[in-house]
Amino acid sequence: MNWDWEKLQQRRQRPPGGPGGPNLGDLNVNFDKFKNMGFPGWKILIGVLVLLWLASGIYIVGPDEVGVVKRFGAFDSQTEPGPHYHWPAPFESVLKPQVTKVHRVEVGFQSLGRSEFTQQSRLTPEESLMLTGDENIVDVQYIVQYKINDPAKYLFNLKGQEATVKSVAEAAMREVVGYNKIDAVLTTGKLEIQNECRVQLQSILDKYECGINVLAVQLQNVHPPKEVVDAFKDVASAREDKSRFINEADAYRNDLMPKARGQAAVLINQAGAYKETRIRVAKGEADKFLSVMREYNKAKDVTRKRLYLETMEKILSNPELDKIIISDDVAGSVLPYLSLDRVQGTTKGGTQ
Repeated sequence: MNWDWEKLQQRRQRPPGGPGGPNLGDLNVNFDKFKNMGFPGWKILIGVLVLLWLASGIYIVGPDEVGVVKRFGAFDSQTEPGPHYHWPAPFESVLKPQVTKVHRVEVGFQSLGRSEFTQQSRLTPEESLMLTGDENIVDVQYIVQYKINDPAKYLFNLKGQEATVKSVAEAAMREVVGYNKIDAVLTTGKLEIQNECRVQLQSILDKYECGINVLAVQLQNVHPPKEVVDAFKDVASAREDKSRFINEADAYRNDLMPKARGQAAVLINQAGAYKETRIRVAKGEADKFLSVMREYNKAKDVTRKRLYLETMEKILSNPELDKIIISDDVAGSVLPYLSLDRVQGTTKGGTQ
């Protein structure tokens, strides 16, 4: 094999990095100049580096933050909003959690963003499906809102703060829902469930010394599982029909009972009035009879004559009675005759 010695010599003389690469010879010259720098130059360079290192310990805490200073990784102190200083790394470092911010944890769903008209979310059934006290399954989606009240405990006693709050909130809600029946969970008991869950969640977090203050637990969507939602709707419709029928029956009863009581009161009053009338009439007739009897005993002939005359006066003055007068001379030769078309009148008033 023939070697091109001229090309080999040129390649050896070419500087590293190609035609446009750095010239190592120049670097060696600059390094030699730097190495030959006197003692004052080294002192200034080291002083600048030390000043920069010390200046790195200056930090500013925002108005909604609290500064938590760590010394060799352990908690050392807390600082209020404003400019402060700590020993630079690796001696000290600072964390600045937002203590006025309201943190939000979603359980049972995960918000993906807002479209033009609706809020997009992704459901997580493994978190939201729960068992009620009457052994029914219900889908509960809710939000937990909390704030940091002790930054040191929040940062150093917990690892994965949001995940811890979410797990504890899920456990607390499952316990509260397990004590209630499905009717209360779906309808009237939501407010009570929210309050009980918040108290239970706060109690557990206080035992863990998390430095968290739970503000609210808000139920977002509570419904039966989608596989049986139609059956639950039928049951709810049947209950609504039952309530409607009961209300209609109560309305009919409330309308009918006063009328019946009023009619009964009218009949009772009429009967009482009739009773009093008959008693008073009978008493008056009895008193009248007794008074007449006393007068009769005093003068029987006169009283008998007076009674006869009063009776005849009453009969003759009654326009409703048909009266036929026959003298004593012809009374024995007249055949009594009663017309059939006057039977009704005879029955009512009689014919003389």
